Amino acid sequence: MSRLINFLRKPVKLSLFAAILSIFTLIAYHLPFFKFVVNNVDGGFNSFIIVTSLMILMLALNFFAYYLILFLGRIVGKCILAFTFIADAISLYFINIYDAFITNKMMGNVFNTRYSEASGFFSWTMIWYILLLGVLPCIYLFMQRVDYGKWKRFFANIGISLGISIIIALLNMSNWTWIDRNSTKLGSILVPWSYTINTIRWWNGERARNQKEIPLPDAKIATDSKDVCILIIGESARRANFSLYGYDRPTNPLLEKDSVTALIAESAATYTTAGVKAILDHKPSGKLYEILPNYLHRNGVDVTWRTSNWGESPLHIEKYADVKALKKAYPEADDRYDGILLQGLRDSIINNPNDKILIILHTSTSHGPTYNLKYPAEFEQFKPVCTTVEMSKADPQELMNAYDNTILYTDWLIHNAIETVKDIPDRRGCVIYVSDHGESLGEGNLYMHGVPMSVAPKVQTEIPFIVWTNDSTLHIDPTREASQYDVFHTVLSFLGVDSPVYDPSRDLFRQSD
Repeated sequence: MSRLINFLRKPVKLSLFAAILSIFTLIAYHLPFFKFVVNNVDGGFNSFIIVTSLMILMLALNFFAYYLILFLGRIVGKCILAFTFIADAISLYFINIYDAFITNKMMGNVFNTRYSEASGFFSWTMIWYILLLGVLPCIYLFMQRVDYGKWKRFFANIGISLGISIIIALLNMSNWTWIDRNSTKLGSILVPWSYTINTIRWWNGERARNQKEIPLPDAKIATDSKDVCILIIGESARRANFSLYGYDRPTNPLLEKDSVTALIAESAATYTTAGVKAILDHKPSGKLYEILPNYLHRNGVDVTWRTSNWGESPLHIEKYADVKALKKAYPEADDRYDGILLQGLRDSIINNPNDKILIILHTSTSHGPTYNLKYPAEFEQFKPVCTTVEMSKADPQELMNAYDNTILYTDWLIHNAIETVKDIPDRRGCVIYVSDHGESLGEGNLYMHGVPMSVAPKVQTEIPFIVWTNDSTLHIDPTREASQYDVFHTVLSFLGVDSPVYDPSRDLFRQSD
């Protein structure tokens, strides 16, 4: 121990220090990166060249970055690198345990995730990752004394590392096609560059997108009927596990008796913010147009938003309630589950003087990894269930059981929404349920969601789209394929809102002959 302390007290040249950190970064955090490379090259001597070149390039670039940051930043530079080591350890945990891709969209999910959701990922394995691959290198980082040297040495070392990087790049001109073809996946598991660059990409995209909401043309209420529509936005519900669509387990016993129409649909994205945006948008667009609740509220519809989730675009309505607000209003309700979103809903509709009512319930029922905590005990019909957040280590059947119980609870939620509006005197009722995206449960060694759409498996994009109405004059073609963008126009149609942006081809309802 004394020898180690003496070694750390003896200043080392910055070049050696940066080299040690670069080698550590290569070995500690990039096994998934090189595993992907080895599994996706064609073999032979050229494969050896690609792997070796990437290793040298990574060492050179990390040396360049570490040397630059430490020389210019000194103690501040050490603090920056300490942050990256902690972030690298956490990133590696999610890459190894959940096969996550650290893309700009994933970074958007990170920055929009609440503590209640993020805490569901905590495990002893995660703690060990942070301690061994994050905290320990930070201890060495701060204990090791460094001889930073002169500016002449700085420019020499920076020039050499940059020169090596350029030479390696030029020598691999013939392999750039392979690198370009696999750049999305390679870049998403290359730390710290993946989360650093993709954080900047996400931030720039959000800044541009949210500069100003683009207003839609004014609309007018064109009918005199008293109507109420409940739109339920599901979370991580995949179509494959709904018995309404042929799943061999009875996960929809209530809805199967409710005369609902179950439509085939695919999500526009594999993560919450984009999925919810598609449900509320009038057309596919990367722009921030006025979304459904804001638009209807501005044009005279009474709009309520209740949520146990996050990720919606900015809301400009008066009636917004999260779980905390609902618990305050209904102290007897159990705020651990999405059933709280239904509390007092029937009375609020009956006592509402407005003829046109839209209620949006944004649920979190099937969001992993803690599926077993998303439903009350009486809905644990499929047993035993997975209780670990390390899904790759879970028994596949136990994981499926826990997830199926969330779908069973979703069935109850939709059914109770239908019962809420079914027999309200003198009101036409409509309930629409659509999920933001699907979910992977181990298929192809993938878990949860967020895989880029270009390579996303069907279970992450195939979603349930369920519609019910007590208006017998309205008809829905059960064979048509629905889109999340159909919601906007279908709700406008049901509530009798006449708008220049209304697209009849996206309206699910047709008047019966």
